[in-house]
Amino acid sequence: MSYRSLVLGGLAATLLAGMAHADETITIDDPYFRMARPGAPTGGVFMVIENHGDTDDRLVSASSAIARMVQLHTHQIDANGVAKMTEVEGGFAVPAHGEHALERGGDHVMVMGITAPVEEGTMVRLTLVFEKAGEIHIEVPVDSSR
Repeated sequence: MSYRSLVLGGLAATLLAGMAHADETITIDDPYFRMARPGAPTGGVFMVIENHGDTDDRLVSASSAIARMVQLHTHQIDANGVAKMTEVEGGFAVPAHGEHALERGGDHVMVMGITAPVEEGTMVRLTLVFEKAGEIHIEVPVDSSR
């Protein structure tokens, strides 16, 4: 094996190790996708985001090939006591050595304008973009019973 091959192999291993470390800082626990209602072109994604790192991070956006638009949303109660979903422009903070739960009735990922069939028990690919950890790709099971 040539010296050049050894150096290039070592560089590649170092880069891959760095990428694996970034992915290990943020982990996703118990994700699931729930249709808004049968046949609706919208759904929500829920999960617990865990930050194992020493610095705070932030989920800033999400995307999926199955939808025209994916936004970070939360529920707010207006003066009349009516719950309304609104987009969260700044994203969701995930504290160092802490977690942020995305759950029904609270913060969540809203998937709108679904362009592909979404069937119970299948998986939806979702890309989460974090301020520091970068992109994390996850497979989310469709489970509207939750």
